[in-house]
Amino acid sequence: MSLKCTIGLLLSLFMFFLPKPVMAETKEVVSKELTTLFRAARKVISDNQAHINNPDIGDKGLSGKIVTQKLLENYKKASGKRLYPDSFTPVQEAMINSVKEVMFENQDLINKQGVAFKGFIPAIFAGKVANKFSRKMNGKMKIKLTAPTRYIRNKTNSPDYWEHNVIENIFKMSAHKKGQSYSENIKIKGKKAYRFILPEYYQQSCLDCHGTPKGELDITGGKKEGGLLNELGGAISLIIYQ
Repeated sequence: MSLKCTIGLLLSLFMFFLPKPVMAETKEVVSKELTTLFRAARKVISDNQAHINNPDIGDKGLSGKIVTQKLLENYKKASGKRLYPDSFTPVQEAMINSVKEVMFENQDLINKQGVAFKGFIPAIFAGKVANKFSRKMNGKMKIKLTAPTRYIRNKTNSPDYWEHNVIENIFKMSAHKKGQSYSENIKIKGKKAYRFILPEYYQQSCLDCHGTPKGELDITGGKKEGGLLNELGGAISLIIYQ
């Protein structure tokens, strides 16, 4: 047997006998990284919402490059881990490129003078990034924003059965540790998948649109849901198909 064949056989045996917990842990690590990156990117838009809505300023200085720098800073604060552009994994790069593309495509809107509210809010931004990322992954991964049913405004973000069950019967339970994610290996239409979902809680900035008084119109023209500070208001859901 040639050396090349021997090495190939050894690699095959290694992958075959790789302990399942290690493989599961890898999916969990990837899921935590991606959802944290996704959240870190959205936070850039949230932190700059008033700046984006300023009708007196043209160039807001929020290019894809600048937003990437800021989201990596947010990621480090949230995870304690620094990511470097020259060492992005393919999945991380797909997420970063999705952010850059959304920012590039919306520069004219963001920089438009004479207009205050432009409709470019964190939820819209995140939805656009999620769609681009999911397409880039060619059916291998899918990410989305979702929320408790009563807080859903965009029907495309409605929780599916699995998400709804986790939100209502796990995240809302008093025994559940606040902020703790949940994951599970299941089948989706007969296809094996690893599902990961990260709960999100209303921060003060969220309440401008989702707070009280319930029914009052917010800046987007939607009705406030009556959400409260630190209440479970949403979740980031990720699927990794196997």
